[in-house]
Amino acid sequence: MNLPLKIVIISDTHGLHDLLTIPDGDILIHCGDMTEYGLIEEIEEFDEWLGTLPHQNKIVIAGNHELCLEKESGWALFHHAIYLEHEAVTIEGINFFGSPWQPYFHGMAFNLKRGEALAKKWQDIPDNTDILITHSPPYKYLDKVRSQWVGCADLLQRVQQVKPAYHVFGHIHESYGQESNRDTTFINACSVVELDAPLNKPVVIDWPKQRE
Repeated sequence: MNLPLKIVIISDTHGLHDLLTIPDGDILIHCGDMTEYGLIEEIEEFDEWLGTLPHQNKIVIAGNHELCLEKESGWALFHHAIYLEHEAVTIEGINFFGSPWQPYFHGMAFNLKRGEALAKKWQDIPDNTDILITHSPPYKYLDKVRSQWVGCADLLQRVQQVKPAYHVFGHIHESYGQESNRDTTFINACSVVELDAPLNKPVVIDWPKQRE
């Protein structure tokens, strides 16, 4: 493993991925909502675009727009990325866990009710996770819509137990940015603010993480 590694993070591109300028790096992460309509054709086009990028490893999870991935096998649709659907992978010695599940949102894909159903899912996050990838945010970390916090409290509780170096996500377009507590840096990497607005820049981090 050649350290340091450069990791590039994007999310919520909604079919506008080719408008982004993607920095070079070793690993690319997409935190879900690569499509707008949840169609297989959109996934295939996105996967072809991934194949044009130079990053040695790419990790993708689904978001609430990926209706087709809740019905079809995402593992068969992606040829240029590792698709994680509530599962772990180790790349270059880094333990990743990726999950699309999220609090119920307008009856879209990968929705579960808040409380027991989601809390049970989050218990599957391994204790040794270095970088956690979810589509939706934890409670009170880059999850504000207007004046309301909409993130998942049970997800935050599990993050506080696991203490990953990074927790990366999207879903809440208005809250792009980074925020840290003593153990974890939280990154909302939403690329799209509104579909007709300029896109946010990809977020770039280094591994190993520089402890403050």
